[in-house]
Formats: sequence, C-alpha cells, structure tokens
Amino acid sequence: MNAGFQFQEWLNAHSERTESALDRLLDSEQTTPHRLHEAMRYAAQGGGKRIRPLLVYAAGQLGEQDSQDNSPLLDGAAVAIECIHAYSLVHDDLPCMDDDDLRRGRATVHKAYDEATALLVGDALQTRAFEILANAKGPANDRLRMIAALAAASGSRGMAGGQAIDLDSVGKKLDLAGLQQMHAMKTGALLSCAVELGGIAANLDAAQLSQLKRYSTALGLAFQIVDDVLDATADSQTLGKTAGKDAAANKPTYVTLMGLDYAQKQAKNLQETAISSLDGFGNKANALKDLALLVVNRGK
Repeated sequence: MNAGFQFQEWLNAHSERTESALDRLLDSEQTTPHRLHEAMRYAAQGGGKRIRPLLVYAAGQLGEQDSQDNSPLLDGAAVAIECIHAYSLVHDDLPCMDDDDLRRGRATVHKAYDEATALLVGDALQTRAFEILANAKGPANDRLRMIAALAAASGSRGMAGGQAIDLDSVGKKLDLAGLQQMHAMKTGALLSCAVELGGIAANLDAAQLSQLKRYSTALGLAFQIVDDVLDATADSQTLGKTAGKDAAANKPTYVTLMGLDYAQKQAKNLQETAISSLDGFGNKANALKDLALLVVNRGK
C-alpha cells in the first residue's frame, strides 16, 4: 500500500521481536512449579497472529525521531498485552465458557493439561502481565499509565465485561447497538489498549492519542466483524479453532444479525475509517495502516 515501506519486512522483524520478547520475559519451564510454567508458555507461545503486540510496536514508532530509546518499554508492553490476550483465550476455551478443544491449531490448555491447570495458567498470565509492565525499563509515569490502561481494558468495563455480556446473550436477540457495545468491550478494548500503550511509549500528546483512539476503535470493530465472517465461512483448519461455534451456540453475530454482505462491506468501511484517522502522522503510520489492511483481509 505504501510506496517505499516494505510491510512484509517490518512484519517479519516485529513478529520475531515479539517471539523473542515473550521467550525472554516469561518464566522458564524450569521455574517452580514446573508444570504451571510449562503450561503458561504453551498458552502464550503457541502461535497466533500477534496483532496486539504488533500494534504496540507500530504505534510506538509515531514519536519524534530524537526521543529517548523506548525499546525496552515497548517490549514490556507488547508481552504484557499478549499475556492478557493469551489468558483470555485459555479461560474462554474452558467448559464453563465457550467449551472448545482447539486453539491455534492444537489442543486447548485444559485439554493438553487439565481444567485446574488451565484456570491457574490464566490467573498467572494475567498477573505476570502487570509484573512485566511494573518492572519494564522506562519512565515511572509512563509505566503507571500503561498499567492503568491495561487494567481498564481487560477488566469488567472492558474485555471481561464484554465476555459477560456475550455469555448472557446466548439465545437472545441483540440489536446492532447492543452487539457493537459487546464487541467494543470484548475485543475492541484490548486492541485499542495495544495502540494506546505504543502511543504512551512514543510520548504522544493528548490530541495524537485521540487520533489513535479513532483508529483503534474502527479497527477493533472491523476485527470482530471479520471474525464473525470467518466463523461463518471458513473451516477449522483455516481458523485454527473450531469453525461455526457461534452459530452452534446460538450467539448473536454481525452475520446472523445483518447478513454476510453487510458484514463484509462494514468491515471494509471501518478499515477505510481507521486508515484515514492516521493522516496526520505521515509515513510514520505506515505500519499501522498496513496492519489495518491485514486485519480486514484475513482469510482472503
């Protein structure tokens, strides 16, 4: 999309950076208790798109060229938010939640280990996320802002609250506004937080962070719409998780509520909104723009 910017090279480099940071900042399998730490690494290092860490790194590039090196802080933020995401997937897959046997193309944690271990893995990944941020190298005020942002995005007014609404909505009819609210909390909050963490590390001002909020709000909704489309149209091998789960569970989705054509067009419109929100950042936002294309074009 962007002349002179090699997105695939950027993507490869920062995907490798994410994996390296995860390996470095997660406790070793040799740490007591061994089985718990092994299962934590199984959950967090088991593949995936790494969209949230990539958004952290992309937003972290928006600062001034002569700003202080923020690499350690960005690595900490990237791993912290991926730990929160991984914990949410482990708990979502439990029998008391979505009850799934497959995640990222392999057995879910409660199947590979057991339910009690999976519960503890989620608990420990969540607390490890905040420990990583608290100990990251960087200004104390920036770390405090990051901790507050991540806590809000993952708590009862964010991801956990969205999951509660999702569970309560099984078999019920939601209107479009209700569906958007649910997914803004369940999926969008953590995606928006990823962009915000990068913006904090880049020392952006309030106006610039507001620009990023418009980008991430549109991107978060587009991400969920594409998830709904793929759940309805792709197979389990492509998804890396059980296809058709939402329909089987009688959950409201953008596809069931508005139809496949509407959902696909809306995702495209949101992609354009996200990209246009970054106009003021110039070429520094190239990675964020291409990540928006990547999110909406998944499965194509």
